[in-house]
Amino acid sequence: MAATTAAGSSQLPATRWSVLLDARSADATTRQKALDAFCRMYWMPFYAFLRRRGHSPEDAEDLTQSFFARMLSGDRLENISTDGSKGRLRSYLLTALGNFAAKQWTRQAPQRHAGIEPLVSLDSEAAEAAYLSEPADHATPERLFEKRWAMAWLDLCIKRLREEYEAAGKGALFDALKPTLALTGAQTSFQTIAEATGMSEGAARVAAHRLRQHLRAILEEEVAQTVQNPADVADEMRYLMTVVAEGA
Repeated sequence: MAATTAAGSSQLPATRWSVLLDARSADATTRQKALDAFCRMYWMPFYAFLRRRGHSPEDAEDLTQSFFARMLSGDRLENISTDGSKGRLRSYLLTALGNFAAKQWTRQAPQRHAGIEPLVSLDSEAAEAAYLSEPADHATPERLFEKRWAMAWLDLCIKRLREEYEAAGKGALFDALKPTLALTGAQTSFQTIAEATGMSEGAARVAAHRLRQHLRAILEEEVAQTVQNPADVADEMRYLMTVVAEGA
């Protein structure tokens, strides 16, 4: 059951509604990339939600894989493509997962583990380790899902930002400036950045400001791909950043 994720992939996962539509592609390569992107992005939020609901590690993995297969079936994808009322992808998937898990749990335990073929390879050991590292703060399954969703979204955007800097030959600059994003509470002085990059402190401040602006633009762009009403972008972004800041 404990399949391991392939390392070294440059393929970034996708938070978008459109990745579900790509999974309908007649082209096998496009379809498999979409499936991989969807599953890798939502693996941890789904797994954490099910574990917090009381499912065992094996059951949580089985239910997640089964949900992926169900969600990415032809009928489901057709409905997603034609129904414009789904709203926020985060809320839609959480509701769908909760309903799916409740229905699936009516089956007998021996049947749950029989014949479940993983849709993609996922690192279940890493998922369980991450779940066990969560504070015992009695957060609801829904709140834990949203925390993991928000962190996956932020991680995706930072990876995308880094790739853009690397593509421009500025990977080392990104590494030097990353602490100024204050994502983990760690801070680096602009003097230290200046010494590491050969910039003046003033230039380092300007570069850090541009980095933050660039990240914000990416965050907004990715959020815009997870809501179907453009008016929801600002609220959704504020909410996710609040979840990240609180550590939910």
